[in-house]
Amino acid sequence: MHDDPAANPSATAARRFPVRAAAGVCAVAVLALAAACGTTARSEPAARAVATADPGPGSTAAGVAPESTDGGDTPRERDLTPFDTRSPAIDRLDEDLLEAVRKAARDAREDGIEFRITSGWRSKEHQQRLLDEAVQRYGSAKKARQFVNTPEKSAHVSGKAVDIGPTDADDWLIRNGADYGLCQVYNNEMWHFELLTSPGGHCPTPRTDAAG
Repeated sequence: MHDDPAANPSATAARRFPVRAAAGVCAVAVLALAAACGTTARSEPAARAVATADPGPGSTAAGVAPESTDGGDTPRERDLTPFDTRSPAIDRLDEDLLEAVRKAARDAREDGIEFRITSGWRSKEHQQRLLDEAVQRYGSAKKARQFVNTPEKSAHVSGKAVDIGPTDADDWLIRNGADYGLCQVYNNEMWHFELLTSPGGHCPTPRTDAAG
């Protein structure tokens, strides 16, 4: 019995051209295999990127615990803004100081300037550690005191001082800070600001350094 070509054209074609049909199947298999290999090759860099990406604050990577910020240390994995109240360095600042910094930050943003908090509130232990490190760096307590105050005198410990960055933000705040009551305190620290006048008032002349 013969097949009706009209009824089953595929079967008829397969019998007439068995080599061509087999070659077609092999070609499809090769293309599928190549596509799978190509996908794997393209996916590998992406997988490495995901594996090495910063997991973000509050997470751990490679079994290393995130840096503690309980003493007012600023986290190394990200910048702080005046609105990051999850950080004690921001949350424990004096309320009036924080409100003034936030107002200034909003207005500075309209000029294309972004505020970053490099240091805010500090515990006494943190302040003492900074002073000890400064003594080692500068070689004497007298020299170190030009840059780092004692825990008893530091306005950071009382939450009444904030360090702002980057430099363009410091420059903006030096020029406009008095509108918010914020003033540069030391000549040798353009980043250190405190509430030293009423909004719209005049800032006092900056002191020479932290020891002055």
